Amino acid sequence: MERLQKVLAQSNIASRRKSEEIILAGRVKVNGTVVTELGFKVNKDDVVEVDGNPISRAQHVYFLMNKPTGYVSTTSDEKNRKTVLDLLEDDHRAMRVYPVGRLDFDTAGLLLLTNDGDFTNKMTHPEHEIQKEYLARVEGVVIRKKVVQLRKGVIIDEDYLAIPKAVRLIEIDKEHQTTLLSMTLVEGRNKQVRKMFEAIGHPVKKLTRVRYDFLTLEGVERGSYRQLKIHEVRKLYANATSKKS
Repeated sequence: MERLQKVLAQSNIASRRKSEEIILAGRVKVNGTVVTELGFKVNKDDVVEVDGNPISRAQHVYFLMNKPTGYVSTTSDEKNRKTVLDLLEDDHRAMRVYPVGRLDFDTAGLLLLTNDGDFTNKMTHPEHEIQKEYLARVEGVVIRKKVVQLRKGVIIDEDYLAIPKAVRLIEIDKEHQTTLLSMTLVEGRNKQVRKMFEAIGHPVKKLTRVRYDFLTLEGVERGSYRQLKIHEVRKLYANATSKKS
């Protein structure tokens, strides 16, 4: 059994809040009876109508994309820049999917897309502490003291102490004076990885998200995507639930 407004939202009738307004306006019928109660629950066999038209419950889909730089992680852009939806096939775009969280315009890597609002909420809520791992190529040679400083946490956004889950030095390129590091976060402030490296005096030159919980980019080329398998979706849900408990 699911709340009526949730079913309307999942069927792409409107947002959850707008669906509540539609219900309160008396525009929704369940099995031929007008329902104006927001807490009303329906099952998959109930016939739900909006303005006399039966709704078609949307099939939930889940994609893992290897996002290139130069694309915004939104469904539209006021600056007319390319969005990640431009990388989808037409039939997948028609399913009205959207990104789960965001990757910056100039950040590449693993991005999930779906049309399942509950899944999105579960994956993005801070209490579930979903791990996201990034590879960062930064300017300069990062000494051990700076890595220790990162692990203890650095101040960003004037007064926020950002503490990563893990930091690992991978490679030092003395010829080009750059360093490759891995950073794992369980939070996602705007441009957080970049701000943390800037805080220790090593601006990011290149940034890629390579892991989301247990998911990696294996087998998915830059600019392409694949559909998640049902067992992967279930594992993401299970991991998020266990972290909450």
